Amino acid sequence: MKVLIVILFLAIVASLGSALMFLMQDRGRSNRMAWALTWRVGLSILLFLFLLLANAMGWIHATGVPMTAG
Repeated sequence: MKVLIVILFLAIVASLGSALMFLMQDRGRSNRMAWALTWRVGLSILLFLFLLLANAMGWIHATGVPMTAG
């Protein structure tokens, strides 16, 4: 489960890096940067929805700061 989350996160970072590379290479003459950023947004939404599903199914558990009364 954690491996899939890490792979999706790395794909998001790689897409962001490729958008930067296309920005530097193309100088706005093509739409490759826009497509790379579109992929990044899509992968981010997919990761978010997967995390919600995994939490709802009990595959992962949220571990945050416990709320204390008082």
